[in-house]
This record gives sequence, structure tokens and C-alpha cells, in this order.
Amino acid sequence: MTVFAVANTALINMLMASRLLYGLAHQDVLPRSLGKVLPGRRTPWAGILFSTALALGLIIAVTFLADTSVITALSGTTALLLLCVFAVVNVACVLLRRDASPEDAFKAPVWTPFVGAVACLFLVGPWARDREDWIQYQVAGGLLAIGIVLWVLTWLTNRGVRAQKTGFRDIEHLEDIED
Repeated sequence: MTVFAVANTALINMLMASRLLYGLAHQDVLPRSLGKVLPGRRTPWAGILFSTALALGLIIAVTFLADTSVITALSGTTALLLLCVFAVVNVACVLLRRDASPEDAFKAPVWTPFVGAVACLFLVGPWARDREDWIQYQVAGGLLAIGIVLWVLTWLTNRGVRAQKTGFRDIEHLEDIED
């Protein structure tokens, strides 16, 4: 039963990743080539190929590098990266509290994002993992390096070819989607 749960989670992540790549490419945050879709079905084929190649590369790399199982290493890396994202979100909440917000905006106690950020950063540290699970840091570092390369390529393309800034270019449209 565990195998089916892991396979289902992997499938959901792959579906989400290809659409995330499509959306970021469409907004010129990632290279536009990752946003290509099939004409008839509008399936983001480039994002699917890239995320599949990335997943296969991770499986192969972790198979040769890890002392533990591939599933343990990759699921631990996912948890590590999510904790990093949660720490950044909590720090952003602290910084956003400085801005005057409308009265109907969501408010949380002042201490909550501080505790969240400290807890997440504590759990990211090597003291929160066994020595054989430190492969998670290497995998996360490799993924971060891939992200930096993609960002540099996008930045160079946007600056050189299209003479525009890298980043979300249609923020108002994003708000319409959320409503």
C-alpha cells in the first residue's frame, strides 16, 4: 500500500511541476522554451519533458550517491526544501508586517512568524538529520544550482534578446485568476 501512496504522490508532483514550469515560463521568470504547449490539447509538453528528465536524473544520482533508499533520500530532500520555503515565507511575513495593511487583511499574532521561522531553520540544520541522510543537502544544492542556471539563462535572454526585466510581467492578471 505504501508503494501506491508514494507513486500517487510522485504523479501529483510531476503534474504540478509541469504546469508550474509552464506558468513561470509564460510570465518570463523561466526560459520561454519551458512554456511550449501542444497546439490541440494545450498540454505543456516542454515542462513535462523537463520535469521528467529532472526526476529521472535525481533518481539516478541518488541511487549512486545515497547510503539509504532512493525514496528516503528524495522524500527527505522534499521535506528539507519545504522547510526552507516555509522559513522564507515566515521571514517575509515579519517583513510585510512593517507595511500598513487594510483593516480587513489577515492578521496573526506578532510572535507566530518568528517562531515558525526559527522552528523551520532548526529543522533544516544537520543536527536534525542522521549522518546517512546528509545526501539530502547535496541533492538540494544540486537543485538550487539548476535553478540558478535557469535564472541566469532567463535573465540573459530577457535582457539581451527581449530587452525587458525578468520577473512577473502581468501581476494584475494573476489577481484576476485568484478571484
